[in-house]
Amino acid sequence: MLKGKKIILGITGSIAAYKAAYLLRLLMKEGAEVQVLLTKAGREFITPVTLSALSNKPVLGEFFNTGDGTWHSHVDLGLWADLFLVAPASANTLAKMANGICDNLLLTTYLSAKCPVMIAPAMDLDMFEHPANQQNICTLMARGCKVIDPGTGELASGLWGKGRMEEPENIIKKLKDFFTPPTSPLHGKNILVTAGPTYEKIDPVRFIGNYSSGKMGFAIADELAARGARVHLVTGPVSIGIPAGMHEVTRVESAAQMHQACVDCYPQMNAAIMSAAVADYTPANVAEQKMKRAGDELTLTLSPTRDIAAALGQSKQAGQVLVGFALESHDALTNAHKKLANKNLDFIVLNEAGKPGVGFHGNTNKVTIIDKDNKQTDYPLKSKREVAADIVDMLERYF
Repeated sequence: MLKGKKIILGITGSIAAYKAAYLLRLLMKEGAEVQVLLTKAGREFITPVTLSALSNKPVLGEFFNTGDGTWHSHVDLGLWADLFLVAPASANTLAKMANGICDNLLLTTYLSAKCPVMIAPAMDLDMFEHPANQQNICTLMARGCKVIDPGTGELASGLWGKGRMEEPENIIKKLKDFFTPPTSPLHGKNILVTAGPTYEKIDPVRFIGNYSSGKMGFAIADELAARGARVHLVTGPVSIGIPAGMHEVTRVESAAQMHQACVDCYPQMNAAIMSAAVADYTPANVAEQKMKRAGDELTLTLSPTRDIAAALGQSKQAGQVLVGFALESHDALTNAHKKLANKNLDFIVLNEAGKPGVGFHGNTNKVTIIDKDNKQTDYPLKSKREVAADIVDMLERYF
């Protein structure tokens, strides 16, 4: 699958640079043509001689050859490649990529590249989790860079995991998956995904909301895009980066805004997966000014929000598929079956609040999927990325 592919391998100043030699050897074994770009800091960890011997090409790092002044064109390199892989990617290089700094050949080539870019971060855990680094990776993902999550080995839809660089064998697998022609029945299908929470305003500075991080919905959207679907993502307020490869992204705040976005979008969709944690109630009246503290009690009058999944279920046409979610704390199966029938869903994904490993901000989930024939499939605790794959696998059966 990598035979004949032209790949730029960018190696930066990380202790994980020793893995790059093995990664390079695997790329060559798969039949790829590899041009190594090595930063000055990267040379402190691995020698150009080693990399040149493995790639059968001179290793590039400077703009000019010191001997004859020959110029290495970053523009030509960016046009030549089928993929630009930065592995390991240090925090310093990620920061420069995110902010358009181009003080070495690797960075100028990145800014000129017309090909997809894949990044394998490598740093200690504190650096990886620092908000500045997380923001830089979010920025790169928003621009379409694919980031190999160092915690799961999967292409990230959010930021979590460990800072250690993913193993070369797993990176090769991700490259093969990337270059594999789409075979999913979802390829080319228009699929709506909702994600994240909604915020219901009380006044200009306060709201009613929930703890949803958007991780589950974003993982589903990312999985769908990986299988070739045209994903229309409607997301509430979240702090994680939008997955790469989205066909359209609509950001909303309130349940009413999400309702409108979904109702407008659904007639053109082949399917919808309603994974957002939408508020059931909203303040009946929103104060125009910040409410001042007065007295010992504050009474809020709440009105029910419109049920988005039920609205789509009522308008569902033949051939459309509608998937719902149920987060329950008691009588879980009974409530999930009721929602499945009442909202005209094709199948429903049930998670039970309070179970170990299940939660809005966590990286794992444990679900049960129930279809219209009341066939129930129970899954063990898995990463949200793996749960997303299970949900999309189920969706594929409808096409």
